[in-house]
Amino acid sequence: MPTSSRLFPRNFKKTFPVASRGEGCWIIAADGRRFLDASGQAAVVSIGHGVPEIGRAMAEQSSQIAFAHTSQFHTAPAEKLAERLLAMAPPNFRNGGRVYFTSGGSESTETAIKLARQFHLESSQRDRYRVLSRRQSYHGSTLGAMSVSGNVARRAPYEPLIAEWGHIAPCFCYHCPFEKLFPQCELACADDLEVYLLEHAPEKAAAFIFEPVVGATLGAAVPPEGYAARIAEICHKNGILLIVDEVMTGMGRTGKSFAAQHWNIEPDMILVGKGIASGYAPLGAVLVSARVVAAFERGSGAFMHGFTYQAHPVCTAAGNAVLDYLESHKLFDRVVPAGNNLRDALSLLQSHSNVGDVRGLGLLCCVEFVKDKTTHEPFPRERNIAERIRQACLDERVLTYPMQGCVDGLRGDHILLAPPFTVSPEESALIARALQSALAKAFPC
Repeated sequence: MPTSSRLFPRNFKKTFPVASRGEGCWIIAADGRRFLDASGQAAVVSIGHGVPEIGRAMAEQSSQIAFAHTSQFHTAPAEKLAERLLAMAPPNFRNGGRVYFTSGGSESTETAIKLARQFHLESSQRDRYRVLSRRQSYHGSTLGAMSVSGNVARRAPYEPLIAEWGHIAPCFCYHCPFEKLFPQCELACADDLEVYLLEHAPEKAAAFIFEPVVGATLGAAVPPEGYAARIAEICHKNGILLIVDEVMTGMGRTGKSFAAQHWNIEPDMILVGKGIASGYAPLGAVLVSARVVAAFERGSGAFMHGFTYQAHPVCTAAGNAVLDYLESHKLFDRVVPAGNNLRDALSLLQSHSNVGDVRGLGLLCCVEFVKDKTTHEPFPRERNIAERIRQACLDERVLTYPMQGCVDGLRGDHILLAPPFTVSPEESALIARALQSALAKAFPC
């Protein structure tokens, strides 16, 4: 990192280009280099970079009222966006559901944890406080969010600070934790929730949180048919709230408004972030179902929680403008065909001896790299394959999202691809060519 910078960087051992502007799927650096944003900047950007309508909407809102604290006022853009989000949600949100706006995904997770706890207090079940989740999951970087995250590497430095409420097996068919195959496995990974509850005081469990399609940590891992429904059934039977983390998968990224809708489940809460404002403003939300809302209305009537910038009028104006753009340009309709185009382009990589899997749903895709294609054996962590692929793609001016640890928290290399919904077939082909070049550099003959 240049010593002239006063920013505290994510990594002091890297040098970062300075982004000066964006156009569609491209980011242009201050030195004039153009980068194809194949990752959507961590699966954030849906409508593309540099859409002037969004900035105009934010400026217009700012000229009217830029900030009003939610302890004293509500604002029109927040009310409007809440209504629109609930209309996109499953049926149990539409009559009596509410939306709690935050500044991003981690805040949404924190809010959901507290909502789950207070829901049970309002329901006279004071012993329920544990929020269960899965190993190899990620739900945010704040301490509460890290407590429900099961990512080994991210938890390790802060382990003394993090509560352990319980984690079950991930749903990851390519590296099945039970070494079984679907459908002969009979969804053992889902039944692991029931096993855990039988062994660990089910009366203390408040909620279960999961990503319907696992994003960064497992790399666009799509569950087998029946998994989501089984999880929902177990939660309902045991009086546990079901929280779906759609920070990465929501707002159309997988081809539905929310990924949970692929399996017709009705969760109690839906977490959103990232694509809700497409990166134009820091914004997240918790969609709260009518059943949960009713417990608060019948009970104390007050949620003991809050953020200074929740439901920020300029940020929610950005969210409305992004949703307007998605609808007017029919970008939700582009996700499935654009995702098919991208995976078709990536299919050329599957013949490579070190490409283990190409997977995904909609415009959330992954390429996983393995040492042995037959056994799915990963590379040793110290080989740092995902980072080498990222750097080689960067040399080709294509931005990807590298991750390690999908197998056991330490080993397992993949890159995540989540371009804007505007990505063209030509740009998808360019992404595939960059990866082919990167493979040649990372695995020379």
